[in-house]
Amino acid sequence: MAKAKKSGSDTPSPDTAVGGSSVPFWKTKSLEEMNAREWESLCDGCGRCCLLKLQDEDTEKIYFTDIACDLFDPNTCRCKDYKNRQAQVSDCVRLTPHEVRTLTWLPPTCAYRLIAEGKDLMDWHPLISKDPLSVQKAGVSVHGRVKAFEKQVPFEDVIDYIVSWPGKIPKSAKPASASKAKSKKASKAKTKK
Repeated sequence: MAKAKKSGSDTPSPDTAVGGSSVPFWKTKSLEEMNAREWESLCDGCGRCCLLKLQDEDTEKIYFTDIACDLFDPNTCRCKDYKNRQAQVSDCVRLTPHEVRTLTWLPPTCAYRLIAEGKDLMDWHPLISKDPLSVQKAGVSVHGRVKAFEKQVPFEDVIDYIVSWPGKIPKSAKPASASKAKSKKASKAKTKK
């Protein structure tokens, strides 16, 4: 198995609506049309893409591990040196719209992936919840789940750290549209009584 690449982000908070509109920018712009601030804000800070991944050379299947990049800060779930990460970590991936559409290892909860697939953000995403800790509360973050850092684990032992959870959507994490639909259904049920 060969090592796959990593990426990471520091997320500023942009205005979510475009040009005075009440429609959020991720619903009106393609990934290519987003400015740098909007692009960076799509990262929810879950840290899943900062986990070491393995790719089977024969099948090309990707395996996540609970080993984090050495620049990963497990307390903040952010890169310790985001601006200079690629100079320090040779296989760190700088996400672009092209990369988002071609990488097979982006987690299913990844906002970049969801937008590229024409889906909405999850209701726990900080751009929707307005709470940076909502990622942890929804069980999506790697906070508290990192078992080791890359330099701590000899390559031959990395296979012992393979986990499946980073490639799955937690049951508690729902798309924003599903949560809103459920709320509307509950509201209608209450008004009928």
